[in-house]
Amino acid sequence: MLPAIEAAPLILGMGLYVDDVGGRIAEVEAYMEDDPASHCYGGPRGRNHPMFLAGGHVYIYRSYGVHWCMNLVTGPEGRGEAVLIRALEPLRGIDSMRQRRPNIRDDRLCSGPGNLARALGATGDLSGTKLGKRIIIRHERKPSKVVSSPRIGITKAADRNWRFCDEESRSLSRNMKIGKNPS
Repeated sequence: MLPAIEAAPLILGMGLYVDDVGGRIAEVEAYMEDDPASHCYGGPRGRNHPMFLAGGHVYIYRSYGVHWCMNLVTGPEGRGEAVLIRALEPLRGIDSMRQRRPNIRDDRLCSGPGNLARALGATGDLSGTKLGKRIIIRHERKPSKVVSSPRIGITKAADRNWRFCDEESRSLSRNMKIGKNPS
C-alpha cells in the first residue's frame, strides 16, 4: 500500500486489462483523502466507499452522469486514496475497443478517462472489485520519461502537480504543461 501521490508515477507503464482488453498505462492523476478535489474528501459516503477499501481495489464512478472513470485504490483500508487512470496505449483487444469507440484512431481509443473506461468496457458494476480476476494489472515496460503537471478538469486544488504522464506516449488525453520531473 502506498499513498496515491507515491503510487501514481509507479503505475505508469503497467498493463491494465479488463476481461483481457487493455494496454499500457500512459497517464494518471493522484487523489488523496485530504484533497478537496477528491471524491473521498470529507470521508466515506455512498458511491465513494470503494476508495476506502485496501489498495488493490477499483473505484469506478460516473462523471457528470455521462462517462465512467476508473481509479485504482492505493492506500490502506480506511484511508481514501486512489489513482485515476486517464489514458493508456492499447495493446490487446483492440477490435473490442474499436467496436465500443468506432471511427477513432487506435492511439486515441483510450485517451481520456471516460474514453478509456468505455473502450475497456469498465462500468460501475466493477466498482469495489479486487484486482486479479476481471481487472488485472501487470508489468509491461517502464516509461522512458515521467513528467508531472497540474491535474485536468478540476477547480479545487488545481495547482497541484499530481498528474503524471509518460512524456513519449502518443495516447495522452492532453498535451503536457510540464511541472516538475519526478524521475
